[in-house]
Amino acid sequence: QVQLVESGGGLVQAGGSLRLSCAASGRTFTNYAIAWFRQAPGKEREFVAAISWNGGSTSYKISVKDRFTISRDNAKNTVYLQMNSLKPEDTAVYYCAANRFGFIRTGVREYDYWGQGTQVTVSS
Repeated sequence: QVQLVESGGGLVQAGGSLRLSCAASGRTFTNYAIAWFRQAPGKEREFVAAISWNGGSTSYKISVKDRFTISRDNAKNTVYLQMNSLKPEDTAVYYCAANRFGFIRTGVREYDYWGQGTQVTVSS
């Protein structure tokens, strides 16, 4: 079992930045690939970014690739999502998720554990 807790969300103006954190506890964190998903009101949950168990591979949704950076600190059991040049369309609840296979996946159903989410609101 892995417990995930997101933090760092908030209200920011367009063009601003936020850094989300996903703190993990429970089973060996380093075994898991971690992803960020987001869900806007009335829309399906969508993949944003993911990082492999050792940080050697990353993957991004095309629309965030040049603005967001995912990273992990296994010593702190934490994954980060640095979000720059935020746009109103980035407004959503952001969730982190853990995949026990350790390798990057982009589907919601391919992740075993989820956090409770953190709200990101970008004003125009």
